[in-house]
Amino acid sequence: MQRMKLSTPLRRASVSAAFAFLCSVQGFAQSANVPGQNPQDASATPFKIEVETVRVMVPVVVRDRQGHVISDLKKEDFQVLDNGKPRGIAAFESETHLSQTAQPTATATATPVEAAAKQTQRFLVFLIDDMHVKPEDLAQMKAAGAKMLDTALSPRDIAAVVSLSGKTNSGLTRDNARLKDALKSVSAHNMYRTDSSECPSIDAYMADQIENKHNSVALDAAVQQVFNCAPGMDAQRDRELAVRTAEGAAMRALVIGQQDVQNSYTAISEYVRRMQTLPGDRTLILVSPGFVAVTGEAQNMESRLIDMAAQANVTISSLDARGLYTTELDASEQSPGSGRILQTKTEFRRSSDIQSENPLAELANGTGGTFIHGTNDLVAGLKKLAEVPECVYLLELPIGEVKPDGSFHRLKVKVGRPGVDVQAREGYFVPKPEKKKK
Repeated sequence: MQRMKLSTPLRRASVSAAFAFLCSVQGFAQSANVPGQNPQDASATPFKIEVETVRVMVPVVVRDRQGHVISDLKKEDFQVLDNGKPRGIAAFESETHLSQTAQPTATATATPVEAAAKQTQRFLVFLIDDMHVKPEDLAQMKAAGAKMLDTALSPRDIAAVVSLSGKTNSGLTRDNARLKDALKSVSAHNMYRTDSSECPSIDAYMADQIENKHNSVALDAAVQQVFNCAPGMDAQRDRELAVRTAEGAAMRALVIGQQDVQNSYTAISEYVRRMQTLPGDRTLILVSPGFVAVTGEAQNMESRLIDMAAQANVTISSLDARGLYTTELDASEQSPGSGRILQTKTEFRRSSDIQSENPLAELANGTGGTFIHGTNDLVAGLKKLAEVPECVYLLELPIGEVKPDGSFHRLKVKVGRPGVDVQAREGYFVPKPEKKKK
């Protein structure tokens, strides 16, 4: 198996290739076909992230107790457990990034490495999730983003502000005003958001619990909603009809939720793909309230996206745009019913909100990035995400002999040094081989 030479694309690419991204991204909305797709159309062709399945790329960031990145580790310092069993490391490489706080000064005795570091550029793509964010959260995020742009970018940085729907795109630029104008233009396009006025009101998480996990509590809660919305129905006589109604609503919510996840990962992967030729450090900052991605298909897409980002040398960091949020139902969501029904609905809402964070955390942990959540200081959060870890290790794991049974493999990366914190992807998904069409 050939070792990845991560630095080759950086050496060969030119600055002109970076600005070609400006044009290539402009056509993204049409090529990816993310916005405008009818969420009710279950016949839409699924997106596939084509990444080799004979290996898994594992970016790792290691910090000491003070939070400082450790940059002197070797291959033999790492151990990887795959579902609890040791897995060999086929290739190892470390990527060192120039610190934003330590700007080197020109000297006549600069080494080739120091000279190259001075010329290294950073490319930051701020990806705003306009497909899931609430308008009130979007307003706060836009204000925070404008403040961050005034202080977080250095003269060597080239940035872009784009949106998940593809409707906003500043292009790569050093023009701060242009970035701010793009940020101001972002608006919410919640075509996949569940309408709380529908009855029964079922989101993607609850739908998965009913249809895939066969959760009787979730089904009973949906059935009770049906009876509450139709007082003329009899709890005994019309039980079967209520169950069919609840299951039908769950199936519709599940289909819409799956297309939501599919289109979300499609958009993110398209930006990652277009960033891979940029000649410098590449960071994609995803600002999103998150989305529910709990099915096996969703795990597969996420795993392949992480592999793609690792191979493209793109770090994904993420910020939960909700800040400190509440899981309590608001007045518009509190449909008539007993306290027990409202309590059950609140519990499922809480679980759904927590699950929504997982894609943000896993994409960041899996690519050497940072995930920030549970804070209303979005300005500080965005500034932190604009930083790049000084060192990221990349481990290549051979998995050619792993049985393709559609299972998720949990990874545990250990470092043979006491008192360190290890950040790495939590696992990878091994899809089943596609059945050949007759």
